[in-house]
Amino acid sequence: MKPVVIAAALAGLIGLGLYLAPMNRPPVNELPASKTENPAELQARGAYLAQAGNCMGCHTAQGGKPYAGGHILDTSIGTFITPNITPDPETGIGQWTEQDFWRALHDGKARDGSPLYPAFPYTDYTKVTREDANAIFAYLQSLAPVPQRNPPSRISFPFNLRPLLYVWRALYFEQGVYRPEAAKNDEWNRGAYLVQGLGHCNACHTARNPLGASQGNVLGGGQLMGSNWYAPSLTSLQEASTSDWPLNDIARLLTAGLSSRAAATGPMADVVSQSLQYLTPDDARAMAVYLKSLPGSAPHSRGTAPELTDEVDRQLRRGGEIYEKYCQDCHGSFGQGAPGVYPALAGNRGVTLASPVNAIRSILNGGYAPVTESSPRPYGMPPFAQILPDEEIALVLSYIRNAWGNRGSLVTAVQVDRSRKGAQ
Repeated sequence: MKPVVIAAALAGLIGLGLYLAPMNRPPVNELPASKTENPAELQARGAYLAQAGNCMGCHTAQGGKPYAGGHILDTSIGTFITPNITPDPETGIGQWTEQDFWRALHDGKARDGSPLYPAFPYTDYTKVTREDANAIFAYLQSLAPVPQRNPPSRISFPFNLRPLLYVWRALYFEQGVYRPEAAKNDEWNRGAYLVQGLGHCNACHTARNPLGASQGNVLGGGQLMGSNWYAPSLTSLQEASTSDWPLNDIARLLTAGLSSRAAATGPMADVVSQSLQYLTPDDARAMAVYLKSLPGSAPHSRGTAPELTDEVDRQLRRGGEIYEKYCQDCHGSFGQGAPGVYPALAGNRGVTLASPVNAIRSILNGGYAPVTESSPRPYGMPPFAQILPDEEIALVLSYIRNAWGNRGSLVTAVQVDRSRKGAQ
């Protein structure tokens, strides 16, 4: 299979890689505080969990202090401001107990017992074991308290009526710690736990209904909440399925952000840089085993490829001229790229997705693989937002989506303008 670049590829693998309790034990919903683990070891394990789970990514405002909250999350029902989870007793979780923290992750309830909004993805966190929850809590409690009171979230009517959350929970929330599948080995189960639990991959890689609940195939792809990026399907070979990849390539993409077959860019690059690169080799391989095993979904439409009329031919020839001027030196005259350096565009699933939004965003903002220990100075593509007007970006993308055997719908200047303005 030819290399692919997947903007926000495997995105939504936000926060994976947990340190598991032994998988041959039955799930335990209520355990007392950990007594058998040295406090320093418990905190160190919790630090690994928090980093691998990218907790800081949501609970840190841009330029703010780690874990002090204030990060803005735009959703279809309003704007959420993430809370302070440092151990400050007045503005953070300094007065919380292990049980309070467990109730939030497992039950989706606040310290006072009121239901939480599912912008906090407890629908996935409920699968996390009590042992892992305790370790994360021990780490958070070891941090320096940050006195920071964040503004309240701004939820639209009628969703600000909290009693409606009880209805939502009855319809969409299934509580329960991950249960290993007996027919699968320990490595597969570990990977499933990582992806399905604190990683909440489905929170990004799925479509959502007007009430914010996941719909359609699990990990079947969807618009990233509050971001003009599309998280591709992890089950469709037309999008980001890795079922035909070697395990080492999958694990390397997760931890280095770059493999012989793909590069992680957009939001996924941040996730790899901030958290996934720190996964242990065993965790990364376990996730790869699980992702490779995902059953294939029905092929997704790539959009209607254009009929080659005189007008379309004229547009594609103009797009080819723009490509030759700005793109060919790196991506090659035949879209072949340079493996491990510049991604191939021929046969590239990332540029022939039904929605061209990821490709548009990459041209506007540039395409950069994450900076990681194994790839400290990755090659990147500069932004063209100030160089090319909307019409020329549309033309060159239309050409790329229909050259070298690629087939995809034409891109319009209106679509580019919407992405430039941040519209979805």
